[in-house]
Amino acid sequence: MPSQPFSVVIITLNAAQQLEACLRSASFADEIVIVDSGSDDATAEIAIQYDARVIVQPWLGFGRQKQFAVSQARNDWVLCLDADERVSEELRVSIIETLQQPRFSAYKMARSNRFMGRYLRHGEGYPDWSLRLFERHRARWSDDAVHEKVLHDDPVGTLHGDLLHESAENLPDYLDKQNRYTTLQAQTMYRAGRRAGLGQLLLSPVVRFMRFYFLRLGCLDGVPGLVHILIGCINSFMKYAKLMALYREK
Repeated sequence: MPSQPFSVVIITLNAAQQLEACLRSASFADEIVIVDSGSDDATAEIAIQYDARVIVQPWLGFGRQKQFAVSQARNDWVLCLDADERVSEELRVSIIETLQQPRFSAYKMARSNRFMGRYLRHGEGYPDWSLRLFERHRARWSDDAVHEKVLHDDPVGTLHGDLLHESAENLPDYLDKQNRYTTLQAQTMYRAGRRAGLGQLLLSPVVRFMRFYFLRLGCLDGVPGLVHILIGCINSFMKYAKLMALYREK
């Protein structure tokens, strides 16, 4: 059966240290589109070496930036990647086989996150289901500035194999990013008119820890798993604390 042609789309900003491995793993695509928001390193040069089409677009927020990238693809089927992600061999085979005769218009895949030198296989870090392969006229990225998601109304298929998240961040950089994310989350909730009470502030971290460390067996991921889950609990607390602060400041 003839395969559906597909495009890989990636958004970047100063991703030179991570991009080459990502592009190498995605080289089986019919087209690679890079949407860059103003890199001053070798991101564009590396992309060109892999015959990627580079488009410069000032930052729109995660959701809108990714949707802009999807709109630039020449094929109806798109695979959305981040620069620090790699397509595993099993996932590559699954994508190729699936696109021979797709049964769904969108597919999710398990994402395995590397944290503190270890791939997380339990808890919050796995399987981290991510909808990344879809027909671009049947699905789209949300407009969320952070924690964006693909909006899709039809049934979703499942691919075999992992999308490997090879974050090169050290722990301080990771914490800085989480601080920015919780600020964006609080601002988004504030604009939507959402509020948080003392109970939500105190209980959400506890519930999150119980869920991911015990019920989802994050305890089996050792110290990296524990640290990853505790940071998530802190994020939950800070998100609501920042939301409450916004209302108090007004």
